[in-house]
Amino acid sequence: MLTRYDEFLCHQIATTFDHPTTSAREWTERIWFMAHDITGKFILVGGFGYYPNRNVMDACMCLAVEGKTQYVVRASRELRPRIDDVTVGPFSWHVIEPMKKVRTVLAENEYGVSYDITLDGTMPPHDEEPTQFQRFRGRVVEDIRRYFQVGKPSGWIKVNGQIVKIDPKSWRMERDHSWGIRRGALEHQEVGVQPGDIPVGFFYNGTSCQFDGWSANYHIREDGDTRVINFSGGISYPYGSGKDELPLSSIRHDFTFRKDISGIRQINGGKVTLIGVDGLKKEVLIQSLGVVYIGAGGYSYANYRGFTNGLWMGPSWIDGFTLDITDPEVIQGASWLDEMACKLTCDGEIGYGYTEVSIFGKYPRYGFEGY
Repeated sequence: MLTRYDEFLCHQIATTFDHPTTSAREWTERIWFMAHDITGKFILVGGFGYYPNRNVMDACMCLAVEGKTQYVVRASRELRPRIDDVTVGPFSWHVIEPMKKVRTVLAENEYGVSYDITLDGTMPPHDEEPTQFQRFRGRVVEDIRRYFQVGKPSGWIKVNGQIVKIDPKSWRMERDHSWGIRRGALEHQEVGVQPGDIPVGFFYNGTSCQFDGWSANYHIREDGDTRVINFSGGISYPYGSGKDELPLSSIRHDFTFRKDISGIRQINGGKVTLIGVDGLKKEVLIQSLGVVYIGAGGYSYANYRGFTNGLWMGPSWIDGFTLDITDPEVIQGASWLDEMACKLTCDGEIGYGYTEVSIFGKYPRYGFEGY
């Protein structure tokens, strides 16, 4: 089947763009973004998922307002024949200038939130090292490539009739794009398939920092004994600066965690030290501006209210709801991979960004033992 992408001189295998080279149902291509004001009053996270071997495309958004209410809209559709149309119900994604400017839209719908946002990259994206590869019992269970980018958004959000103007002077955005075979909730739902491995301990942290003159993006995974499983990171400089990215050799993290709600492992601040391959060290202090629970949008190993990313929901499906994110019981049910918008301080500079941390099983360094 031909797609619009087959018009371009970018083929790498002797077939069309309507399918990947593998038939693995875990093949996923995903777009993710965060747009937030620098006070944390409004924090929006959204994304799209493309699952060609499941014949599914889905989208979701989670908007936290004043740390009190989270609005959620989720949609899914049958992928084919509209395989090269990045729209799902009222959601759409538009590439205006590759690696520089994209636009995301949530049209008017019955769930009280809509938006039209342009995401402008201010610095070149960090192209992650291809280190996320794992084989288990002879089968590839993970093989992912990803890039991160920071910048500034513009446009508007409409929530419950109120229009919020997005001013790039007081708003920031972070985004990523990933593709490949990835672990996820769906691998645990296959009937008649041997269950996957359950690690004794696992730590994951992804962070994007942006200051006026530089940004940093990294992704790190460790086992329960703090041994690094994979890592990629870099410091980027603004477009037009003439500076190349400085790769990071490692980072050191020192997070603090919420203690007021049992059963969750959610960071509430801390610091990271960025270490460049040239020996450069930058210590970044992290202050929470607010949290979005994207597990409610579908980023979860559990089916939150009957949905997770990539799940077949029929030819066309949409739902939406609100959450009281001051309620401990709601947080316990929604918390999994929580996105924290941050105020950052480094050598007297003030910046903004996001960080996410997930810890499973044993990780004694932060006082976690077992599941």
